[in-house]
Amino acid sequence: MPRTRTMAAVFTAAVFAGVLALPAPAHAAGSLHLYKVYYDSPGSDRGGNTSVNGEYVQIRNTTGAAVNLRGWTLTDAANHRYTFGSFTLGKGRTVTVRTGKGRNTSTTLYQGRAWYVWNNDKDTATLKRANGSKADTCSYNSTRVDYKMC
Repeated sequence: MPRTRTMAAVFTAAVFAGVLALPAPAHAAGSLHLYKVYYDSPGSDRGGNTSVNGEYVQIRNTTGAAVNLRGWTLTDAANHRYTFGSFTLGKGRTVTVRTGKGRNTSTTLYQGRAWYVWNNDKDTATLKRANGSKADTCSYNSTRVDYKMC
């Protein structure tokens, strides 16, 4: 009987030691996802490029590699569509997509619109891959704040 208890204790200790010695699970591969939607630009909504550019969407790349966004789309619930041209988002980087007009850079893209896209009370941003599959969505339903962290 003592030998059975000793063997059971050794077995139990080995099991726990094995569990503790297992490698940590790998981190998720990451994704390209909506990070922030700033839907209510500062001031009154009277138009003007500065005001229209006050609303924007940020997209973050948490993958381990750069991602070519050519053909990807960003839409709202009313299907206002922005299609990405030749643009590569580096790993760990964020790009800001502003609604109005401006000169594209490595960190900011412009939709080229003359009027607002994102509703000030509720809307849904959808990011789709070039093949049409959904990469991410971010919805908001509030007039108490001007932006939504996704």
